[in-house]
Amino acid sequence: MAYTARPNYKRSLEHNFDCCIASREPFRYRSKSANPPVGHKALYSAQVSAAKTRYVPPFSIQTQQKNTKVVDAPMTKGSSSGSASARGKTDQKTVRLSVTKVKLGPSHDLNKPHRSSSFRMYFDRGDLPIKMEYLCGGDKIGWTVDIDKLDYSLYLPLFFDGLCETEHPYKTYARQGVSDLLIAGGDKLAPVIPQLILPLKNALSTKNLEVMCTTLKIIQQLVLSSDQVGPALVPFYRQLLPMFNAYKVKNLNCGDEIDYAQKNNMNLGDLIDETLQVLELHGGEDAFINIKYMVPTYESCYLN
Repeated sequence: MAYTARPNYKRSLEHNFDCCIASREPFRYRSKSANPPVGHKALYSAQVSAAKTRYVPPFSIQTQQKNTKVVDAPMTKGSSSGSASARGKTDQKTVRLSVTKVKLGPSHDLNKPHRSSSFRMYFDRGDLPIKMEYLCGGDKIGWTVDIDKLDYSLYLPLFFDGLCETEHPYKTYARQGVSDLLIAGGDKLAPVIPQLILPLKNALSTKNLEVMCTTLKIIQQLVLSSDQVGPALVPFYRQLLPMFNAYKVKNLNCGDEIDYAQKNNMNLGDLIDETLQVLELHGGEDAFINIKYMVPTYESCYLN
């Protein structure tokens, strides 16, 4: 029987120690039954730790990988039958799936729908006889055609439709154009009253404080422009006065503080009261009863 030389255990330990120093790896003792090392890379492998379980969304390619656990679908998250969490109930961790949020641009803003007015369309096409005059006291519109020669049945409702605009220069042209047309209108205003009701109603329905206050001032100017306008507006109170009744109590209460913006006359509640008084004073005999029917809290200015 041939004698087989047994490797020296002490010498193998020294060899392993030298290899660990050369490779800067932690030294581990080898058992006597282990095979002799082959280079410094084949030293004792560390114990493989259990891989952590990863949570993956359902119906994805990741569900076919190892050490993965499928997360319940949103429809079966609260159900007690048929779901993996209901059968196993081994983990109580809540896994939140990231949801991609799509940011809508300004043209897709759902909370602020944009209404393109006819005034803007005519202005962009250059069909309006107006231009901007830059003066030292402020900007003012100029008319390329004499106002007395304009067709009020066409241009007055068109400029009234621009009262709902909130962007420059549309709102500037529309508001100053309406004011100039009312000043020079006279007897031409009364026949056009039925065409002005819908633009006025749209402007009051915007729920924009600046637009509503400007529209109320325009209504007062419209009534005071001619003696025939007040009685002509009475049949249309049912279209205009519901917004008056809804915002009549919307007053600015600043307490003992000073309202420095009082000169701008932008208090909606006070403007509504002033407009109702103007309508009653210049609307004739049937004005008060029609105003009282639509605005029950209104009190006659003749009695106070």
